Amino acid sequence: MNSRTLVRALVTSLVVATGFVLAGCNSDEISLANNAKANKPIPEKLVAEMQQKDMDPQSPMLVRLFKQEAELEVWKQDRSGQFALLKTYPICRWSGDLGPKVKEGDRQAPEGFYNITPAQMNPQSAYYLSFNIGYPNAYDKSLGHTGSQLMVHGDCSSRGCYAMTDEQISDIYTLGRESFFGGQRAFQVQAYPFRMTPINMARHRNNPNMPFWKMIKEGYDHFEVTHQEPKVEFCENKYVFDPAAPPNSPHPPVFNASAKCPAYVIPDEIADAVREKQRQDDTKTAELIAKGTPVAQRRPDIDGGMNQVFAAKIPDASTGLSDSEGPGLQTAAFSRAPGTIPPTVNPPHAATATLVAADEQAATPPPPATRVASAAPGQSEGFFSSLAKKIGLSSDDTTATTRTPAPAPPAKPKIAAAKASEPPHLTTTAANSQPKAADTTKADTKVAAAKPPLKPAVWDDPAAAAPAAPTTNLIVGSQPVVSANSFDNRWQAVR
Repeated sequence: MNSRTLVRALVTSLVVATGFVLAGCNSDEISLANNAKANKPIPEKLVAEMQQKDMDPQSPMLVRLFKQEAELEVWKQDRSGQFALLKTYPICRWSGDLGPKVKEGDRQAPEGFYNITPAQMNPQSAYYLSFNIGYPNAYDKSLGHTGSQLMVHGDCSSRGCYAMTDEQISDIYTLGRESFFGGQRAFQVQAYPFRMTPINMARHRNNPNMPFWKMIKEGYDHFEVTHQEPKVEFCENKYVFDPAAPPNSPHPPVFNASAKCPAYVIPDEIADAVREKQRQDDTKTAELIAKGTPVAQRRPDIDGGMNQVFAAKIPDASTGLSDSEGPGLQTAAFSRAPGTIPPTVNPPHAATATLVAADEQAATPPPPATRVASAAPGQSEGFFSSLAKKIGLSSDDTTATTRTPAPAPPAKPKIAAAKASEPPHLTTTAANSQPKAADTTKADTKVAAAKPPLKPAVWDDPAAAAPAAPTTNLIVGSQPVVSANSFDNRWQAVR
C-alpha cells in the first residue's frame, strides 16, 4: 500500500469515527459526511485530462487567479514533481477594482498569496460550494487591512469574492478535496490583478498599486521559472519568496510580518533564473513604453469584471474591467457558457461615462448586507473544519464570527437600476435548506445606464506621460524547492 492510499484510508476512518461519536449530540455532522455536492467524484473528462498530462487525481494542486483576464487556473503536480496547468476556468464575476483589498466592505477581491487548508473548505455554502481564501494573511494584517469571508464560490455573484458557476466550483472544490486526501496539507492560491507580463506592466505603469504588484510579481516569477509552489514568508511589511537558512546556520530563519527580516538566502538556481526573467521583462516593458503603449485608465465607476464567455450570453452585458484577450483562455472555443448563469446575475456596469485619471481615488460604498456572513453560535461546523481540528490542522484566518450588517448607503439617482445588492457568504445550513429567491434589489440586466465598451480595460490616453526609464528590481539570494508531495511533511497528526 503506497503512502497516499494509507493517508486516505486513515483520514476516511477518522471521518467515519468522528461522525459516529458525534451522532448522538449533533446529526448535522452525519449530514455533512453525506453531502452530495461536496462528495461528487472528479468528472471522468477531467480525470482523462489528468491522465493525458501524467497527473494523479490526488496529487498536490495550486490555483492562480487573474482579475483583468477573469480567469482561474488549476495547476496539478505531475509525476515529474513539477506543477503543470490542468485547466483554465473563466471567472463569472469578481468585484471591486484592480488592486489589493484594504478594508472590510470595500468590495475588493483580494490579491496576494494565500493558503487553503481543509478547515477553509465550506460544503455548506449558500453559493453551492466554496472555500475561504484566508484573507487577511500575515502581510495584510501587518498593514492593518481588514476583511472577512472572502471566498471562491459558485452562483456568479460577488461582493469581494471570485465567483464561478456552480458547475465550475464543483470541479475546483472536488480537486481540492482530493489533493487533501492525497496528503497535501494546504494548497496555495495566487491572486493577481492581471497576468504579470511586460505588456500589462507597461499599460498599468502609472497605477498607484504598482509597488505592490512588483512585489507579488516576484512570487509570480518564482513559480514561472521553477513550476514549484513558492514558499511564502513575510517580514518588514513585505512578501519574501523561497527564503532558506544561510549556510552553516544552526536554525531556520524565523519570520514576523511586522518585524525586521532575519538573515536568509535564496538558492542560487532559483535566484539566477528569476533575476534573468526580471531583466528580460524590464527590458521588454521599457521598449513597449518607448513605443507609446497607452496607459490603462482607472475606472472606479465600474464594479469589477466578468469573463467575455459569460458577458456574451447576457443581454446588454459588458466585461467591465476584464479583458479576455491574451495568452490565457481562448474564449472563442466556448459555444455556450461553462455552467449555469443565474437569472439574478449582475454584470459589471459603469455608473458614469466619465473617465477617471489614473491618480484619482474613488471609494465605492458597499451595498447593504442581506445575509448573515457566518454561522450562528452553536451551529455545526463544516466537515473539513471538523476534520482539520481532529488531525491538528486549523487556520486562524477562517474563524467565522457573526457580523452586524452595515446600514445601506443612500440610493443614487439615475444609476439605481445598475447597482445590485449582492449578499455576503452564508455558511448556515438553514440557508442551504431553502431555495434561492431572486434578489429584488438586483438590476434588470436589460435596463442600463451608461455602459462602457465590451472591453473597457484599456484606452488610449492622449495625455500620457513621456516614456519612463525601466525600473529594475533584481532579487538577491534564493530559496530551496520544498517537495510538495512528501508524506513526512503532510498529515503528520494522523500518523
